[in-house]
Amino acid sequence: MTWLKKSCKHWPLTFILLAFLTVSGCEKTETREKVDDTVKELSGQKNLERMDQMKKNIGDINAQQADRLKEPQ
Repeated sequence: MTWLKKSCKHWPLTFILLAFLTVSGCEKTETREKVDDTVKELSGQKNLERMDQMKKNIGDINAQQADRLKEPQ
């Protein structure tokens, strides 16, 4: 019975180590990128980024149009 108690003392440390290795093994891989994209999509962050990009593009287009109207023809 003492061997069981001794082995149970090491389980939390082993579990933490394996969890860390699993998470760190996912960094900078295709799977991690897919997970990040899914999380961004579900949280709405991707839509916000798209809207910000569209606002920037519209601002750039408006600035170009204003410059064209200012030029003598």
